[in-house]
Amino acid sequence: MAENGAVRDDRESMDVDVVIVGAGPAGLSAAIRLQQLAIENDQELMIVVLEKAGEVGAHILSGAVIDPVGINALIPDWKEKGAPIETKVTDDQFRVLGPAGDLRLPNFMMPPLMSNHGNYIVSLGQVCKWLGEQAEEMGIEVYAGIAASEVLYDDAGKVVGVATGDLGITKNGEQGPGFTPGMELRAKYTLFAEGARGSLSKEVINTFDLAKDSEPQKYGIGLKELWEVKPEQHRAGLVQHSFGWPLDMKTGGGSFLYHYGDNLVAVGFVVHLNYTNPYLSPYDEFQRFKTHESVRETFEGGKRIAYGARAITEGGWQSIPKLVFPGGALIGCAAGFVNVPRIKGSHNAILTGMMAAEAAFDALKDGRANDVLAAYPDAVEKSQIAKDLKRVRNVKPLWSRFGTLLGIPLGAADMWLNTIWPGGWFTMKHGKADHETLRPASECEPIIYPKPDGKLTFDKLTNISFSGTNHEEDQPVHLKVQNLALQKSSEYEIYNGPSNRFCPAGVYEWVADDENGGVKYQINAQNCVHCKTCDIKDPNQNINWTVPQGGEGPVYPGM
Repeated sequence: MAENGAVRDDRESMDVDVVIVGAGPAGLSAAIRLQQLAIENDQELMIVVLEKAGEVGAHILSGAVIDPVGINALIPDWKEKGAPIETKVTDDQFRVLGPAGDLRLPNFMMPPLMSNHGNYIVSLGQVCKWLGEQAEEMGIEVYAGIAASEVLYDDAGKVVGVATGDLGITKNGEQGPGFTPGMELRAKYTLFAEGARGSLSKEVINTFDLAKDSEPQKYGIGLKELWEVKPEQHRAGLVQHSFGWPLDMKTGGGSFLYHYGDNLVAVGFVVHLNYTNPYLSPYDEFQRFKTHESVRETFEGGKRIAYGARAITEGGWQSIPKLVFPGGALIGCAAGFVNVPRIKGSHNAILTGMMAAEAAFDALKDGRANDVLAAYPDAVEKSQIAKDLKRVRNVKPLWSRFGTLLGIPLGAADMWLNTIWPGGWFTMKHGKADHETLRPASECEPIIYPKPDGKLTFDKLTNISFSGTNHEEDQPVHLKVQNLALQKSSEYEIYNGPSNRFCPAGVYEWVADDENGGVKYQINAQNCVHCKTCDIKDPNQNINWTVPQGGEGPVYPGM
């Protein structure tokens, strides 16, 4: 057996022009743009998109309010083609929550780029499903239920494609009765569009040291429920963002309520993962948020119909790594193109996918392969993406450094300054990576959360049943703890087991060890919703999230 990353003789292989890992907005847009260019230039390309979810869109989780600039550029006649983009924003509200009330901020105070005028409330999963259908109609090979688990390199160290995971490996690592070896897709160019903290994207960033000149990438954990509310509580087109309670003034985060569709309300809560108190539970903060007097009335008499969670890239412009390496590129949230103040990234994902596709097509047309697509980062630097992200680059570090009470107005002032007088000014650093920010439990106060009532607030395991999550139990655990002794001596004994709290799905538990006394680490991998928070927040970077068998994980209908 060859070492990991090398081409193997025991697997079937397929030669393609471009392989794209991930069928989200970035990956599908890259595939569609490549095929558009091929058709326009009367050329044939073999384009393959690999998606680990059982169907396109099933692992997509976002608010989502989208800026249509991306879809307008990719498919100008999207309305005529029936894209599920229908609910226009009609009311845009920003609120500060306190324990006993809330304050609406006047819209005129907000920098122009914060306005949602002209944007749409959507299910991003449904949009991606539609994009997948458009791609397949164009002749693009979209393979859902197949997880890319390995990056392939040639002898010179260039990326030459990816391999899919072996199927039918049992929990003890042996080949089961249904064993099927993975397949190698050997490509002239490989585009990684896995979203935030993708396992293969993380590998190529480390392999090629792409982040050496960047600030540490920053993340948030986003939790979301989809509710069907009573008609009298529904206001189609209402977008409401808030910050403040229940988080303290030192902990960054906020919430959203989006009214769309047929009496649907998407409610979400984001906690910045640079929080310091190991007793904090983002999931329980989300549940507590819904009990606020200005929030709970929306859901009274309603029905929660779905739940999910996902990490979000929050580092902004200064945290974007080098985008290209020999043989491929990072696109969309795999690189971190989310505009944090706007809480938007899908339009930038689409646009970066298109830019990478155009660079790859020109290279293929010139007979090139497996080299550096330098035209792609050049295009990004000259684009509106760069202009917008540079305008908001200091918002996150100001919030982190000065807290909510002072950091938010300072961030708004900085955005106004960069809007009125665009220029270099100054760029703040983020400082520590998120896994470095936890304080020892002995220095922090425990947080006591109220018990869920089962109507408005729910326990984790009950909510997990509304995520559609499923994993075959007889397979290797895809959450790799590299050193169990370190996990006990540090994560448990110093930080009091925060993985039990930062995981939004009840994957990690410290349970009694009846055989040896004390406690042992239990991993309930079948609960995993693929949010990647453990990979990001573990204080020793001792947990490595890898892909399970293809087709497994959550199923987010309408999310």
